[in-house]
Amino acid sequence: MPKGSCLCHKVEYEFQGEPLMKGPCYCLSCRKISGSTNTLNLLLPDDKFSITSGSTKHHTEMHESGKPLTIYFCGDCGTGIYKTHELFPQKVVVLAGTLDEADGLELAKPEVELWTKYRSSWLTGLDFAEQKEEF
Repeated sequence: MPKGSCLCHKVEYEFQGEPLMKGPCYCLSCRKISGSTNTLNLLLPDDKFSITSGSTKHHTEMHESGKPLTIYFCGDCGTGIYKTHELFPQKVVVLAGTLDEADGLELAKPEVELWTKYRSSWLTGLDFAEQKEEF
């Protein structure tokens, strides 16, 4: 069962099963969430995801899709753990960089790249992943 945590390990989580979708998102909101060019995401049914230790704080902003996006993060170290979005009901979007195992990102090999219209020109698309300008 995959497990993950924030930087200070006060918030820990686990999930069951395979992600429904895996890939980077280059939307403007994800740039802010990551502090970089994109987030790397795992879309999961919310009933297969659980916080096993600690608790998160959250913040909601209007996403460029016109729907609210909520980021859940550790209140101590600030690490983003997962997101929810109205366009993905009953799902959570786990930030793959929070997976604990050193090889955890192997689980997150992208199948699709989202919001590629905002991908920086100096980044190239992944030739093995579907390309979507938005969701």
